[in-house]
Amino acid sequence: MFIYRINKVAQALPIDKRQTVLFQLIKRTIDVFFSLLALIILLPILLLITACIKLTDFSSSVIFVQERIGIDGKKFNMYKFRSMCPDAEDKLQLLLDKNEADGAMFKIKEDPRVTPIGRVLRNYSLDELPQFYNVLRGDMSLIGPRPCLYRELQNYTEHDKLRLKVKPGITGLWQVSGRSGLSFEQMIELDLAYIKTMSVKNDLKILIKTMIVVFKSENAY
Repeated sequence: MFIYRINKVAQALPIDKRQTVLFQLIKRTIDVFFSLLALIILLPILLLITACIKLTDFSSSVIFVQERIGIDGKKFNMYKFRSMCPDAEDKLQLLLDKNEADGAMFKIKEDPRVTPIGRVLRNYSLDELPQFYNVLRGDMSLIGPRPCLYRELQNYTEHDKLRLKVKPGITGLWQVSGRSGLSFEQMIELDLAYIKTMSVKNDLKILIKTMIVVFKSENAY
């Protein structure tokens, strides 16, 4: 597992010690630069994905907007390419007993709500690309814990809520350490390990590792 061993070292470090003004300025500068660059470079791919989604279901929206929980428990709208059927949220209650994840998360490997084009997008995390806009807005960072849903937050312990101390990210330590193959507890501990050892160096390592993981498309669902 990528940098998982740093968790034991990080346990003794206070989380707020990582939040220096200089580090936050550098992190924000990197977020804005790389997000803007990504949106410009990936524009042809964004347009192609938009066309593919529209061709498969012209009447539905291309972008899926979902309320998520950000830093300090603040709500914000997160943007994704739509990878599920339009009534996916309505069908959720019918699938709760098939949940394959533990803890507060809900995951099904073969989720029947995912569309054929959506499955391809998810395999390579292409559905996450609109979140570069969230990063530009300041809702998210490139690197950080994934933003949880409000219903998931209701099941968080005080320990779990420590992951809300920083801005959520498009990718993070647990995503490059096993993605959906990890348990909820492992995800929490990896997120806290990241927070307690935050640095520009670690962020760059996670960015590089993310590109490798995305191309392999392992445990992506």
